[in-house]
Amino acid sequence: MSDKSYLSWPFLEPQHRELAETLDAWAADNIDSNPHHGPDVDDECKELVQKLAEGGWLNYAVALRSEGQKLDVRSLCLIRETLGRYSGLADFAFAMQGLGSGSISLFGSDALQQEYLTAVREGRKIAAFALTEPDAGSDVAAMSTSAEDAGDHYIVNGEKTFISNGGIADYYVLFARTGGTGAKGISAMILDADTEGLEIAERIQVCAPHPLARLKMTNCKIPKSKLLGNEGEGFKISMATLDVFRSTVGAASLGFARRALDEAIARTTSRELFGAPMADLQLVQTQLAEMALDIDASALLIYRAAWTKDCVAERVTREAAMAKLYATEASQKAIDTAVQLFGGLGVTVGMPVEELYREVRALRIYEGASEVQKLIIAKQTLMNEGH
Repeated sequence: MSDKSYLSWPFLEPQHRELAETLDAWAADNIDSNPHHGPDVDDECKELVQKLAEGGWLNYAVALRSEGQKLDVRSLCLIRETLGRYSGLADFAFAMQGLGSGSISLFGSDALQQEYLTAVREGRKIAAFALTEPDAGSDVAAMSTSAEDAGDHYIVNGEKTFISNGGIADYYVLFARTGGTGAKGISAMILDADTEGLEIAERIQVCAPHPLARLKMTNCKIPKSKLLGNEGEGFKISMATLDVFRSTVGAASLGFARRALDEAIARTTSRELFGAPMADLQLVQTQLAEMALDIDASALLIYRAAWTKDCVAERVTREAAMAKLYATEASQKAIDTAVQLFGGLGVTVGMPVEELYREVRALRIYEGASEVQKLIIAKQTLMNEGH
């Protein structure tokens, strides 16, 4: 059983503690903690979205202005951490309902929020966030997908790649260039999956099975009523959305790391080596200690960032970058240690630590690679020092 003493930290309030306990009990009954993905991950993902909706957990993934709601980052982090402990795909299903609708929660009109967010929280629509392009990943401002003004609508042409939920989403929050160069010429809009000219050009297979695709848009007509915010605010919208969800990536990796430590403790306390449990070996104890240390340090950074966003500051660019960077890198290290402690079993397909090893790797890349997070932290630090 993972350590839960962190729930008493002052970053969290009583409702967060209740959320964590209730979700943990629900996940134990509803989420397979030793999943073996079949040939159709798409169907598995859709089923998980339905389960999360029925459990009421997708209520936390959206925020309707008309209902006085606000995205609570601490709740999002606790949910992703808990789901991550049980299943990487369950975490993915929840996370994409949040990220794929986050821009609508933050910038969508009341009409768009009613149309899309109510369907997302009820599991009737699957959401996606279409930002990355073949030649514009870390450098968002370099995107080339264009949205030409055609009166009451835009004509969109271009490609997006590595789009999570690509192929199963009912809509995509799409970022496209409506004019100008660099970041100032980008706008955000909603592209429905049944729009004529939208093609799933390629399904992308990755080491941890998730629905991913490359999208191709050819003369897609998007009504201007689907615009999020104002024209030219797309870069700001994407960054504000990532500001909310970047900390939650760290939280998911924290859940992975907690599971890895649980598995490592169970293994080393039950497996005998040289006539005694592995856990009696000082070398093993130092490895377990480093895992526990990195887990607590990650949790402190994650819940500091989440609390700061919820209670103190509108933007948490520096705090969120630190949380994501440290937690994802530390989780990769912790899981690698767990695999090593399992020996040959650690690289056997179907073992929890083997699945964690595949699941965690992408988290150091998506929503801002580790190297980009370092640049963000440095820039924010220099700004704070007046340079």
